[in-house]
Amino acid sequence: MDDPLGLHGLACVAHVHSTYSDGTATVAELVQTAQEAGADCLLLTDHDTLEARRRGEEGWRGSVLVLVGHEVSPKGGHLLVFGLDEEIPHSGRTEREICTAVLEAGGLAFAAHPFSEGSRMSKLIAPPHGWKLLDDDVCGGIELWSLTSDAAEAWRTPWEAVEFLRDPMRTLSGPPARHLEIWDRLCLRRRVPAIGGLDAHQRGIRIRGRVRSPMPNARYFGMLQTHVLLPSAPAGDLAADRAAVNDALGEGRCYLSFEALAPGRGFRFWAESDAGAGPMGAQLEPGTWTMRAVAPLPARLRLLRDGAPVHEAEGHRLEHRIEEDGAYRLEARLADDERGRLWLVSNPVYVRAA
Repeated sequence: MDDPLGLHGLACVAHVHSTYSDGTATVAELVQTAQEAGADCLLLTDHDTLEARRRGEEGWRGSVLVLVGHEVSPKGGHLLVFGLDEEIPHSGRTEREICTAVLEAGGLAFAAHPFSEGSRMSKLIAPPHGWKLLDDDVCGGIELWSLTSDAAEAWRTPWEAVEFLRDPMRTLSGPPARHLEIWDRLCLRRRVPAIGGLDAHQRGIRIRGRVRSPMPNARYFGMLQTHVLLPSAPAGDLAADRAAVNDALGEGRCYLSFEALAPGRGFRFWAESDAGAGPMGAQLEPGTWTMRAVAPLPARLRLLRDGAPVHEAEGHRLEHRIEEDGAYRLEARLADDERGRLWLVSNPVYVRAA
């Protein structure tokens, strides 16, 4: 049951900030950290600036591909934007006007931390900064799990914050269930590509050339990665490789991997019939399809249709024949994880009329 599509996986760390905005790490330092975390691609999204691209920092740096987007940052919610050569102005614009400007410029948008409800300790500390325009086609995709933002909002007391900073794995269990539920509802009416982001700033101070931070990038880069699936291995050409990654992100040909539990490289989920096969993110004609999944480690695999479980399997593989329309996605939990944390989350395969 090998993947008939022959796709090539690229592990990305997404939603990362550098010294070009409010991060404490240089691009070179981010590249080194990404490489140490086993990532192939760094999706840099500094606030309201593409300065890293202007300074020639985009491209292959050893084994890591640096792609420079930016986080459009109005007072309310924020938007991760990729594939543009110029920043998107946001002053005085509505969410719809910002998203429309991205589309008209040929860019790709993902709502950052879109389900934000603000800090549970105090809305004065961190007010809600979600994205309201999610039902509209113009919105694009979403950041399903914004790791550090979501974790910080969940702290109820200063002691919970300290505990997380000491050992994040004591509390992290994968993308929040509420986010998955909202995403499933959104996917009922339109294709909504989802990624996992870090919102990594590494807040701290630099002493003798080294950043001291309670939230070091080295910790989080190896926790959550978005794996994009490309038609072939990167060619080493920046323009071609940037286009291939952006196309995979925009189509939802990607999945989230909670890498701190186990590496997710090699996971595949697709639909297959006599007429051919469709990867994650594809929209397929209604009919009879066989949903297939392959996991790199023994896991509890669960197939969902419009958010409701329809089939489960244990081991490396899942296969299930379907005839109903719907948005089908796959969740995997490691077989030996007693806490049952969510390890892998695919983007849906949409079986319904266009």
